[in-house]
Amino acid sequence: MRLAYLGSPEVAVGPLQALVGAGHDVALVVTQPDRRRGRGGALIPTPVKSVARDLGLAVSDRVDDVARMGVELGVVVAFGRIVRTNVLRAVPMVNLHFSLLPRWRGAAPVERALLAGDQVTGVCVMAVEEGLDTGGVYRSEVVPIGDEQTADALRADLAARGTRLLLELLSDRLPEPVPQQGEPTYASKLEPADHHLDWERPAAHLHRVVRVGQAWTTFRDRRLRILDARLATAPPGLEAGQIDPATLAVATAEGALQLVTVQPEGRGPQPANAWRNGARPRPGERLGT
Repeated sequence: MRLAYLGSPEVAVGPLQALVGAGHDVALVVTQPDRRRGRGGALIPTPVKSVARDLGLAVSDRVDDVARMGVELGVVVAFGRIVRTNVLRAVPMVNLHFSLLPRWRGAAPVERALLAGDQVTGVCVMAVEEGLDTGGVYRSEVVPIGDEQTADALRADLAARGTRLLLELLSDRLPEPVPQQGEPTYASKLEPADHHLDWERPAAHLHRVVRVGQAWTTFRDRRLRILDARLATAPPGLEAGQIDPATLAVATAEGALQLVTVQPEGRGPQPANAWRNGARPRPGERLGT
């Protein structure tokens, strides 16, 4: 098929490469504009743009360009912008969405599924409509969520499975999509507060926050990111937020979280043991306020 591809982050690179490898004519790749990053403020392209250039594909950051390319279909994967009505009327589009719709419509379906403690999630190839992830579903696959699986690992798994579904779908004429059934839930974008570790919550919840990524607390009034942790037995006699230096287990409202990898403010990631040797937390000293 002659396609337009709309995507931006790393997770959208694999599906693009697979479409080209399967022989589809990707006439245009639309992605987010270059962003200034780093101390020098250099303009950095999205991962999709970098790969599209390597593949010799035309690239734009204007969605309206899709309507002028004579494509049969648009494929959307983690694009990060709304496709306006005038473009949808000109070009039908399908979207690779990382949940089992209608559960977790919106911007952060993988993260919200983890935070909610869902045991399973999935991936859908759906029709793009004007509404937020309201279109019918062409294909879907149920995917279990592992007890230690991070959001990044789960997203990569969903992308790989979704790419296979997408290639299968585009190998023939598109069927009629099946309308979504069930009560919708919405996956709003995460805010910094969603990554904050509130030690008055149960350890099972805090473990999910860590697996989502960018989890943080404070130690001696400086931010401490928790990059990896494990569920553990609560140390005796400790209140929520207090740390046992011997085991690096932090008490919570229910159970404990054992620190594995941390990142102190202004420093790089390091094993929790190395952080303990430098910070020398006292028995019962508290994380957080």
